[in-house]
Amino acid sequence: MAFTLESPAFESGQTIPEPYVRNGGNLSPPLRWKNAPAGTRSFLLVVEDPDAPRGMFRHWAVYDIAGRDRLPEGTAGPESFRQGVNDFGNAHYDGPQPPKGHGVHHYHFRLSALDVETLETDGNTGIADLLALAKPHVIATADLVGTYESR
Repeated sequence: MAFTLESPAFESGQTIPEPYVRNGGNLSPPLRWKNAPAGTRSFLLVVEDPDAPRGMFRHWAVYDIAGRDRLPEGTAGPESFRQGVNDFGNAHYDGPQPPKGHGVHHYHFRLSALDVETLETDGNTGIADLLALAKPHVIATADLVGTYESR
C-alpha cells in the first residue's frame, strides 16, 4: 500500500477553499495520511508554491510530528507543533495568496516520513534549512496538490 496524504477539504488537483487561503480564513486545512512506511519515527509537512513569480515560495512547515495520522483544521498555532519560518517570515501557516492576474498556482502539501524522532533545530529555522536537515532522514514522501488563483 502506498503512503498517501489527503484532505477532506479538497481533492488532489482541485481548488483550495477560501477558509484555507491567506486572504480568506487563513486556516490550515485538515490533513490525514495512511500507510506510513516501516521505520517512521516522525513526519515533516511542508507547503510550497513552485509557481510564485520569484520561484519556490514556502508557506508552512510543521515538524517533529509523531504518533498521529492526521492534523486537524487550524493546526497553525505555535502551541501545537514545532513550525519552521515561512517565506512571509512567520512560524505558522500562511495560506495561498498568489498575485492577482498571475494565473493558477499549485500548492504542494508534502509529508515526509522520517527515521528520526526530532530534527535538531534552534526553534527559529527557515523551511529551506528544515528540508536540508530532514533530507538524509526521509524514508518516503506523500504529496497532495491543491490549486488557487487570486482574481
